Amino acid sequence: MAKILIVDDNKQITSILEEYAKKEGYTTQIARDGQEAIREFEKINPDIILLDVMMPKMDGFEVCREIRKKSNVPILMITARGEDFERIMGLDIGADDYIVKPFSPPEVMARVRAILRRLNPGEEKKQSILALHNLEINLDEYRVSVAGQPVSLTKKEIEILWTLASNRNRVFSRDHLLNSVWGYDYFGDTRTVDSHIKRLRAKLDPYEKDGWEIKTIWGVGYKFEESENET
Repeated sequence: MAKILIVDDNKQITSILEEYAKKEGYTTQIARDGQEAIREFEKINPDIILLDVMMPKMDGFEVCREIRKKSNVPILMITARGEDFERIMGLDIGADDYIVKPFSPPEVMARVRAILRRLNPGEEKKQSILALHNLEINLDEYRVSVAGQPVSLTKKEIEILWTLASNRNRVFSRDHLLNSVWGYDYFGDTRTVDSHIKRLRAKLDPYEKDGWEIKTIWGVGYKFEESENET
């Protein structure tokens, strides 16, 4: 079981990343600043690090430099700005990949799986494919099929479906879906979620579902529901 060190001073971000990492089967440790990141790295010897750039005490670049003196552990840097110089600097000092805020947690987990697979070929494969009844979602390849038939969905529609299906029978509020799929820095409103769910359902409607459906929970949000009468 892979260990992930999540380093960010934003508790909201670390909370959702930890939730998704645990759902993937990873163990997690949180650090809130650069100095704590170094201490936790030495303590737990993680398999991969999610490292924010802008942090108190030591920024992500300093942390990356210090860790690279001791280890080649994969580092996925998270930058809020996304300027080219930050990405180039991160890669030059030893980061393996980077992702720009706002990000969707499913995309971060896909990057984590890709990095871990490169280190451990054949492992982590199952974590990127979700098969429920006659529905299959491949998040690495962003492919969805129902009863073996491919369904043409957008990236966000697939991420919504993955989020709901991997937490089946759990109700997600519109705000939670907005934060989980679009990211915490997205300045949209909950109508964005409703419109995407509407289009997602319309694209799935032509296919016969076998023991599952996306249900609206009025006044709350949505859930992926498994029925009792599946064949």
